[in-house]
Amino acid sequence: MANLSCSFFMLVCVFLCFFTSYGVQLILVNNCRETIWPGLQGGAGHPSPKDGGFRLGGAEEVVVDVADKWSGRIWARQGCGFDENGKGTCITGGCSGQLHCRGTGGEPPATVVEMTLGSSDSPLHFYDVSLVDGFNLPVAMAPIGGGVGCGRAGCEVNLNICCPSALEVKLGGLVVGCKSACLAMASPKYCCTGEYANPKTCKPTLFSHLFKAICPKAYSFAFDDSSSLNKCRASRYVITFCPPK
Repeated sequence: MANLSCSFFMLVCVFLCFFTSYGVQLILVNNCRETIWPGLQGGAGHPSPKDGGFRLGGAEEVVVDVADKWSGRIWARQGCGFDENGKGTCITGGCSGQLHCRGTGGEPPATVVEMTLGSSDSPLHFYDVSLVDGFNLPVAMAPIGGGVGCGRAGCEVNLNICCPSALEVKLGGLVVGCKSACLAMASPKYCCTGEYANPKTCKPTLFSHLFKAICPKAYSFAFDDSSSLNKCRASRYVITFCPPK
């Protein structure tokens, strides 16, 4: 009887260890009308899942498993073409002409999903959608379950439609991206650098006010208010590109 109890206890321990190490599931859904190429970049000391990028057709989804405490960013690349060696170009969001970004960030403008899924100081997951690098496609991130207080982050409308002309990125007369004020103006005031590298001196600009009015749940500039940052603790999150209205 004692041996049976010991064996059962060992089995439970193995199961719990496996479940704990499983981490968090990120379900990436492409609700856009065209194929996209998600880019994934792990933060400092964290790996980039799936070699940092892959193809995701329209109406397709893929599950990405990341470890507990993983930190990183995810964005969509659009209008890409790659050869058999994984080299090519993208209209927006490209990472040095590679299918697999392998730690390289996306070229702005790109709508970016940022997350820190727990840390040594807190078990909470922090996540947001940022327009600091500009905008290319609508995106949202929401937990499956998680309880009270778990919010939805996103910029779920097409900012390209109302992008100021000074920030437009066009291809064949069509607006395919909207630059951030930092990218367009390249000045410390708009980039929150130099003497503006703190929340006291870096204030929202006319452009960030516009972004915030259209996408109130997204970061519009580097020191945006904390209402854009979501806190949760869930085992699964859905990241939807071109979420339904």
